[in-house]
Amino acid sequence: MGFAEATLHLHRLTIDQVLENLRTSEQGLSSAEAQKRLGEHGPNEVERHRGEPITLRLLHAFANFFAVILWVAAFLSFFAHRTHPGEGMGTLGAAILGVILINGAFSFWQEQKAERALAELERLLPQNVKVVRDASPQVIPRADLVPGDIVVIEEGDEVPADARVIEAHHLRVVEAAMTGESEPRDRTTGVSDEQDTASAQNMILAGTQVVSGRGKAVVTATAMTTELGKIARLTQTAGDALSPLQREIVRLSRMLAVVATTLGVGFFVVGRALHIPFWESFLFGIGILVANVPEGLLPTVTLALAMASQRMAKRNVLIRHLPSVEALGCASVICTDKTGTLTQNKMFVSEVYTSDLTIPVQDVHTSPQCLSLLKCAAECHSLSRVNNNGESEFIGDPMEIALVTLAAKIPETASEKRIDEMPFDADRRRLSVLADTRAGRFLFTKGALETVLPLCAHIETEGAVVPIRFADCDRITAAQNALAERGLRVLAFASRRADGATSTAAAEHALTFLGLVALHDPPRPEVPDAVAKCHDAGIRMIMITGDHPTTAVAVARSIGMVRTQTPTVVTGTALAKMNDAELGLALDAEDVLFARTKPEQKMRIVQALQRKKHVVAVTGDGVNDAPALKCADVGVAMGKSGTDVARGAADIVLADDNFASIVAGIEEGRAVFANIRKFLTYILTSNVPELVPYLAFVLLRIPLPLTILQILAVDLGTDMLPALALGVEPPASDVMLQKPRSRAEHLLDRATLLRAYLFLGLFESAVALAGFFFVLHLSGWHYGQETVSPSIYREATAATFTGIVLAQVVNLFLCRSETKSAFSATFRNRFLWIALAVEVLILIFIVYTPPGQAIFNTGPVRKEALFFMVPFALAMVLAEEIRKALVRRARPKFSP
Repeated sequence: MGFAEATLHLHRLTIDQVLENLRTSEQGLSSAEAQKRLGEHGPNEVERHRGEPITLRLLHAFANFFAVILWVAAFLSFFAHRTHPGEGMGTLGAAILGVILINGAFSFWQEQKAERALAELERLLPQNVKVVRDASPQVIPRADLVPGDIVVIEEGDEVPADARVIEAHHLRVVEAAMTGESEPRDRTTGVSDEQDTASAQNMILAGTQVVSGRGKAVVTATAMTTELGKIARLTQTAGDALSPLQREIVRLSRMLAVVATTLGVGFFVVGRALHIPFWESFLFGIGILVANVPEGLLPTVTLALAMASQRMAKRNVLIRHLPSVEALGCASVICTDKTGTLTQNKMFVSEVYTSDLTIPVQDVHTSPQCLSLLKCAAECHSLSRVNNNGESEFIGDPMEIALVTLAAKIPETASEKRIDEMPFDADRRRLSVLADTRAGRFLFTKGALETVLPLCAHIETEGAVVPIRFADCDRITAAQNALAERGLRVLAFASRRADGATSTAAAEHALTFLGLVALHDPPRPEVPDAVAKCHDAGIRMIMITGDHPTTAVAVARSIGMVRTQTPTVVTGTALAKMNDAELGLALDAEDVLFARTKPEQKMRIVQALQRKKHVVAVTGDGVNDAPALKCADVGVAMGKSGTDVARGAADIVLADDNFASIVAGIEEGRAVFANIRKFLTYILTSNVPELVPYLAFVLLRIPLPLTILQILAVDLGTDMLPALALGVEPPASDVMLQKPRSRAEHLLDRATLLRAYLFLGLFESAVALAGFFFVLHLSGWHYGQETVSPSIYREATAATFTGIVLAQVVNLFLCRSETKSAFSATFRNRFLWIALAVEVLILIFIVYTPPGQAIFNTGPVRKEALFFMVPFALAMVLAEEIRKALVRRARPKFSP
């Protein structure tokens, strides 16, 4: 049996058997043996997964599918320039290369975030640890820790490795970051019958924190064999899922590549069939290919996402991965942790029950019935008092801090001397303290009602102590059940005078029942409203937590996440027994929650939802959330309370830990998708009037109405800023009243394609060619005439270019909404007017200034031609307004 196999079930052995199995003792390892084991097991560090070399990642950034299309277009442009110089193809090729470099640099920068999650896992561990070696205490680097070492832990320490407890003095650890448990857990030395090592009460896990007590433990696992290491391996192997937007860009790139290549080759074949010279046909084939590749698409998408991320940062939503901006907006399911995400991860006293009265917490200090209970709460705890900047404060269990804080408001609660203590554990489920007070020696007890009530012989009622009756027990039990059903944690309190007693065990009988205290970890105040907005937006929410099922259901119901009377609750144990089909059926329930889950189970749930074609967002704050955060379509971590690991694995971080901020993020994300579709429609529309002149040149045998450089001036000049302006449009007022976008819905769907190419594009072609033919007509040109004077030709092509820009100015306002009238939209987007002004200035530079005319081979367009094109542009507005009105009338309204 190997060493790793021998340590699998050490929690089920006695201390002596554990030490024997690990070949160590309570005096610790010798320095020589420790050094030997360090060579065998390696340093206690989370191994870094060796990914692709940085050079390969850099190459991939410049070799994605869309980039390949641009590389081909650039190569063909340079080839055409070499064979036929002076046609402007060299300038076009250089401009396309610039686009490739800009986009590649953005992509490479985004890839660097992949290395951060493991670095955060390493920082979670302490750098030095206290051990016993050579029978004496020592401080060694955390990396030198080996299996068999005896570690000394005390309050405030972080556990450096997985270990079996061999000595415990009121030892309690917080595992919220590892298991999702919100409450500190006692750790004991006894044998555990748990099947899972991580659940055993005699085990402490790497990365957890000691909140009270002290003890010793023998190391059972280090580095990647710890539970933390397994999470690291899950994070490494989970892989980065493509966001919906990334998948859409890949699909769009392939579609445009096919269209551009088909048209380019088709034009070349048609040209040869019409006996057009080979090089002339080849040159115009390249022109058509370039006209159908929207060179400005990728930089426009990237910059629009960056601008959206800046807007979201102002709303406390920090973007670590740009495509996740839009991915969050199309989320159909949000899988959320409970502790620290929906709740505040703080314990508060809710109310107190004494005798037959339920007293709100605000009235406790003025109620005589509560005085004895509060004194018991003040004495019965295992907290430590420390000095923090000159002020004394308690550290330890948040629940006990809440109780002591409540009791501190009454006078004379401090004991003179604590005689004995019997700590809380899973078997006793109560804590008892024997202490000398000013009134004498007393035993104080608190714990679960079912363990405290059987010890009580009396009950305090209205200041008097009387024998307890069966009716009293029934009434107390009913009160406890009523409080528990509300998701509150209920503790029972009892005490007795114990003069002469020297141990808690001897005095723990014939107690006087004092009352019940209900505590809760309250939901964040903004969460119910955020959950309601998610429901209105058609977004499903699923709680996945490590906490108890009853607590999970109560919290979910209190915030409105659960709306049915009997939600489906799946525990981690039940989930482990389910196959994928059974899990899929469980996820079909209207309300479903997962409790007592493990990290790999959270990731499995996310993957199951993705197989059901959902776009999944995962929120979380603990180490245990990291694998699920990474494999989700978009991971959302808490910025303040979240662990470094969760933030490193997430795509989005909520800076203020405000769950409501995710609603703002969804709103912005939905706006991003709508805005990308707006400027995609805007950009693709101008492709048609760029293509039609080439088709007219071949089919109608007229002078070429538009040059390749003028196409470039539209794609990377006049169109760029207006497209970006559409990309920063504010969210529509009804954006959160629409259903989530389906995975099957594409950016470039049939309706968008038809609208851009066969509707708006044809109108723009009419505007552009109207200007071209009008200038030729004024010059006396007639159809069939093969030659045109250079000055007239320059003015005619400039008129075509001007017509496209004029139509795109109109189109800028038409594309602001797919269905709403251009005249009903508000004009809060200041950037729209700036872009419009820049577009007009570029037009003036190209058409009416000598430098622009020289570069783009244009001439000044006479005002008669401008006025002639205006009615065609107005016809475009009228036709689009009619189309929108018909769509509004036919489209059904969404009801969540």
